[in-house]
Amino acid sequence: MSLYDDYLTDNIMFLALTGYTQAEFAALLPAFETAFLARMQSYRLDGKPRGKRVYTEYENSPLPTSADKLFFILCYYKVYPLQVVQAALFKMTQPQVNQWLHCLAPLLASTLSASGAMPARTMTEIEFDESSTLYFQDGTECPIQRPSDPTTQQEYYSGKQKRHTIQYNCLSDAECKILFLSPLTEGKKHDKKLADECNYQLPAGTRLVQDTGFQGFTVPGVRILQPKKKPRGKELAVNDKYGNHWLGSLRIRVEHAIGGVKRCRIAKDRLRNWKTSFRESVFAICCGLHNFRLNFRPWHYPPLQLHLFVEF
Repeated sequence: MSLYDDYLTDNIMFLALTGYTQAEFAALLPAFETAFLARMQSYRLDGKPRGKRVYTEYENSPLPTSADKLFFILCYYKVYPLQVVQAALFKMTQPQVNQWLHCLAPLLASTLSASGAMPARTMTEIEFDESSTLYFQDGTECPIQRPSDPTTQQEYYSGKQKRHTIQYNCLSDAECKILFLSPLTEGKKHDKKLADECNYQLPAGTRLVQDTGFQGFTVPGVRILQPKKKPRGKELAVNDKYGNHWLGSLRIRVEHAIGGVKRCRIAKDRLRNWKTSFRESVFAICCGLHNFRLNFRPWHYPPLQLHLFVEF
């Protein structure tokens, strides 16, 4: 019996290991199975081109079914164990774990992309909802192992986190869906500088909520909602305090969105994978998993009351 079969009837453990309920898992499984079979028609498990031999599941495979394969990759992203621990759980060797990870991770990404859950990586790829008038942006960092090169150490050292990190900027909507994820960059880069490089293009007449880390950032035709800073040596006006409190109640949505992404421990713990392409895809896949989960378990907020906002 496989590990997937062991926990299929244990709702709590299944959710803890994969981040998904059985219903969410079942909804993702058919597209994932189709993507896997399509890949195996042209490539072998190790990524080399397939010859004339037709793919068939080999005898005594540690992941005999598509459900086992999806459970395997979701468990890795959600729990982020050492590969030797993953090997012990799924009764295989560490090299086999590494091979399966590099095979299944791109398939998970393509499956989420086909379902419309993956975030855009450039502004031109975003399909904006005409009914949406409020967007949020924020930066987030993921710790990495300290680089061995001294110059690289300086580039990836984040003064804010006091450790070496990689950084992303996220753009989300009012329903906490991650619409855009910036390219991976070094941890020392400022949030505003990264936002400037992303060339934001939002529908005219919409509002963009951001924190004071983006001070001075603007988008043509878009109203920026940002907390007021306390003047040096002075107190913040009463109206400004109320305005900041109101904005905080709005901006919590982007914090919830990033928190939903970081349910996957691979996006929160120190990233041990060194391969650049794998690093680049990790946070995007976690965003896709978060967006797909929102189809079943959306965040619930009180109705937006933007008409109460007064310029302050």
